Amino acid sequence: MSLPHAILTALLEKPSSGLELTRRFDRSIGYFWSATHQQIYRELGKLEADGLIRTLPTEQPARGQKKSYEVLPAGRAELARWSAASQDPKPMRDVLLLRLRAAAVVGAAGIEDDLRRHLDLHRRQLAEYEEIEQRDFPPGKEGPEDRLRHLVLRAGIDLETFWTQWLTRALEEFADLPTERNR
Repeated sequence: MSLPHAILTALLEKPSSGLELTRRFDRSIGYFWSATHQQIYRELGKLEADGLIRTLPTEQPARGQKKSYEVLPAGRAELARWSAASQDPKPMRDVLLLRLRAAAVVGAAGIEDDLRRHLDLHRRQLAEYEEIEQRDFPPGKEGPEDRLRHLVLRAGIDLETFWTQWLTRALEEFADLPTERNR
């Protein structure tokens, strides 16, 4: 149920076409809620049919012209209702952790290289988030909307920091394991 709300959020920030939404998802919301181009277009159709958004009128209607959408009052009300509702945290499901648990019983051959790969990926993501933070949240940018957006980014930074620290520790553990246990 969250994809429609992610789209409503993005459209309230800026009325957009489906293609523009896809690009914006890739640069912002997609860091924590991903969606394919097809999923976005499917949800736009549903949101429009439900009366939550509308296609913006164009000056010159043309076949194949991209449609831009804006949120209607009912869509804003739905997003406000949804954002105010409580929701329990989702249980963590991580394949890497499951694979480590399996390695404890069948041997850890090959998993150390994947831990290194994951560490590299998380370091790169952390660097990207920190770059966004420096670019988009300089000192003094403290309006309520900016503070909440920065809080979301800080969650990403903190999660990537956790993973880089944990993976570093995991690799240190691997270095201390007897070699026959790694095979």
